[in-house]
Amino acid sequence: MRGACADALSVLAASRPDRLLVLGPVAGTGAVRHGEGARGGFHGFGVPVTVRLTRMGLAESARTTEAGPALPASLAVGAWLLEHAAWAAAPVSGLAVGEESGTKECLALGESLRVPDERLAVLVLGDGSATRTVKAPGYLDERAAPWDGAVAKALADADIDTLAGLDPATARVLGCAGRAPWQVLAGAARGTDLTGSLLYDEAPYGVGYFVAAWS
Repeated sequence: MRGACADALSVLAASRPDRLLVLGPVAGTGAVRHGEGARGGFHGFGVPVTVRLTRMGLAESARTTEAGPALPASLAVGAWLLEHAAWAAAPVSGLAVGEESGTKECLALGESLRVPDERLAVLVLGDGSATRTVKAPGYLDERAAPWDGAVAKALADADIDTLAGLDPATARVLGCAGRAPWQVLAGAARGTDLTGSLLYDEAPYGVGYFVAAWS
């Protein structure tokens, strides 16, 4: 999966963006913005690693120095991926969207991200269902595999309407943390002519994981 993530980042870099937004879920509702230089880590998972949301080659003095909230786990993963890919293509910021945020809120948030004449790249983090097997975090739910299959197809086809139509209540029951950020993406991508490519679609540990690239 790491190789697929690196390939997806290469697609984003090749688009020559003016800005990269790292987008992922966080518990609750609403949204929290994180500036370049924000810190996070994986100490809560027993891994003594600290990461920073930034691009390679940025001077320490140019990074965000104001105290702010720590990156949630999703954005920390994004920061880790950027670090290992030596991302230097564009400035970086983060946006954490609450997993309980409603569809209309997510779509409107996505639409608000668009700035005229700006080339925005978005790195979206978010799991599929967590109920694919009896050993999954949420045990087995027979709806999980069809749900993940529909999500995988939507990501492969850059199908904005399907992502926008994902039901928050079903996502909650299936433990799908990616629903809210995918719907923010759908709002941001409305009116565009993007094509998709599915690079990874597996369910290790009973959790649906996907990697896709839109361009």
